[in-house]
Amino acid sequence: MGDLFLVRHGETQWSRSGQHTGFTDLPLTQDGEEQAKSLAPLLTGRAFSLALSSPRRRAVRTAELAGVSGAVPDPDLHEWDYGGYEGVTTVDIHRSRPHWSLWTDGVPPGPDGHPGESPAEVGARADRVLARVEVALLDGDVILVAHGHFLRVVTARRLGLAPADGRLFQLATGTVSRLSTEHGRPVIAEWNIRA
Repeated sequence: MGDLFLVRHGETQWSRSGQHTGFTDLPLTQDGEEQAKSLAPLLTGRAFSLALSSPRRRAVRTAELAGVSGAVPDPDLHEWDYGGYEGVTTVDIHRSRPHWSLWTDGVPPGPDGHPGESPAEVGARADRVLARVEVALLDGDVILVAHGHFLRVVTARRLGLAPADGRLFQLATGTVSRLSTEHGRPVIAEWNIRA
């Protein structure tokens, strides 16, 4: 059985400022482009039985710059729909909701087509991705290029944890992580690796 590689896209202006970035399709900053390029040596020489990316341009561009050829955009890999908190920082949210947590409280509805998602809804998307990944892992390694909160939920679900337990896995921009198995059970083999 292969390993599951997780790549968080490089820095964007909003990831730098801490703004929640779900459906807003921002480009990488210059630093984000450099982060993505720096991942190539960590992935060189690996053959992936399946390569998927979020359809957002920050993820697609990261895949290109990191040398992940043939990554197929998958709509289930989009970031958490932050609804009414799109573009807002946690610091700003805490001014009116001091104890708010994305992981337990969810988000208010946003504009049309962006009602926001609960941890359970993001977990259901992660489970769909993992069902597709499970088959491909029989043939070798798989790579997902996507977003911080979503990949944290994927990790929680792969380890058999609740979606909200994604809060336990801090994930920086422009990093590679690897989920493997030990004695037949999923484990974290590497986390938040930079070149």
